[in-house]
Amino acid sequence: MAIAIDACAAQHQGDRKEQQDRVAILPHARRKGVALAVVADGMGGHTGGALAAEQVVHTAKTNLDQFLGADESPQQMLRNSMQEAHTMIKASRFMNEKDPHSTAVMLLLQPGRVTWGHCGDSRLYHFRGKQLVRRTVDHSYVEHLVATGKITAQQALTHPNRNVLLASLGGQEDPRVSLDEVTELTAGDAFVLCSDGLWGYFDDGELASVVADNSARRACELLIDKARQRANGGGDNLSLAIIKLIDALPPQKPSPPPGFVPRTLS
Repeated sequence: MAIAIDACAAQHQGDRKEQQDRVAILPHARRKGVALAVVADGMGGHTGGALAAEQVVHTAKTNLDQFLGADESPQQMLRNSMQEAHTMIKASRFMNEKDPHSTAVMLLLQPGRVTWGHCGDSRLYHFRGKQLVRRTVDHSYVEHLVATGKITAQQALTHPNRNVLLASLGGQEDPRVSLDEVTELTAGDAFVLCSDGLWGYFDDGELASVVADNSARRACELLIDKARQRANGGGDNLSLAIIKLIDALPPQKPSPPPGFVPRTLS
């Protein structure tokens, strides 16, 4: 059976004075079935973070519209988008006298292929039904401690340095960009892109269940509502994009007009 896409992007300001996250699902201007989902979590003082995150989305859209898939691989397109956004954010520091940074996670959807990349601690989850297939590994201090066996994943959730990043766009160092993809897709696959303002309130199993049991739009609503309740008045900006692969319904034949009586021609 053919596969259809159910997708939704959503965000909430949380309890912050400003929304510095940006999220978008962008269709390709000319290529059918090609789209790019982006979540960027900006940092850098008043308006600086918002400008950085906005630059990530703007650069991604520009590169998507120029992406034809012949001379540039999906991985190259994603890496170039992040590198160019990094350069532009870094340049804006001198013009605006701010210290802007942003995380980024991007997913490129093509027929039969999903490719993604990230920098920082905005995440991508790949679920199949209610099972986690994989998720991105944050470029953060606590993830480094987990990877080296110095703390557990549970301890990382409350570690005092859990917000310390080892990579971001706009910093002094070249960005660290991690890439991955899947080419064996099936109905029941789902991809969740989100900032730490959302994923910090859920374990993998709960995320998977909410996404599997609901439409993309309803899952966004439920996850935002639960995150806001659990934040208890101290929540960060939160953003997410959900892309679900579902069985496409067969085309239905139009109903005959009222009073129509079929006749057999002889």
